[in-house]
Amino acid sequence: MTDNCLENAFEKRRSIYNLGNRKVLPENEIVDIVSAAVKHTPSAFNSQSARVVVLFGEHYRKLWSIVLDELRKIVPADKFAATEAKVRSFMDGYGTVLFFEDADVVQKLQADFPLYKDNFPKWSEQANGMLQFAIWTALAKAGVGASLQHYNPLIDAAVASAWNLPSSWKLVAEMPFGSIEAPAGEKSFMPIEERVKVFK
Repeated sequence: MTDNCLENAFEKRRSIYNLGNRKVLPENEIVDIVSAAVKHTPSAFNSQSARVVVLFGEHYRKLWSIVLDELRKIVPADKFAATEAKVRSFMDGYGTVLFFEDADVVQKLQADFPLYKDNFPKWSEQANGMLQFAIWTALAKAGVGASLQHYNPLIDAAVASAWNLPSSWKLVAEMPFGSIEAPAGEKSFMPIEERVKVFK
């Protein structure tokens, strides 16, 4: 397998928790990666309901400060040190991608195609998951480490307020990224035969 193979890119995509703020890629190249994935990731009925915010510099540090502030309200004081250390490790990176779904788009599809009404929320989440994987894999292929976090809905209101985002944008996940300061650990896999069935 060469470095250009898609399968190799899948293998490179790992959860990297030891992030640094060395600029592996210029900011505009990271934005290009994100934008290409947003444009070309498929969605049911071509709904294009995914929305993304990319945070650099003080903006991404502000995000993780918001996370800390919100967690401080609910995590017992005697357990907060470990929580804070984890969150600060995300703050050590170079930026963060925030993933949203535009509820207005989903609701319009539900109104326009009532036969599929119950499916549109699920389909929008599936499309967002594909987008997350596409961006994560593309960043990994470019040598940028990342992980996927879920502090929503705890931080939703504060995030929307901090960056004046539309109320219809519903936060789905957060992806801190940066230079890889330590590789991911070993990963175990179930036998593939237990997960993939082939009939000829």
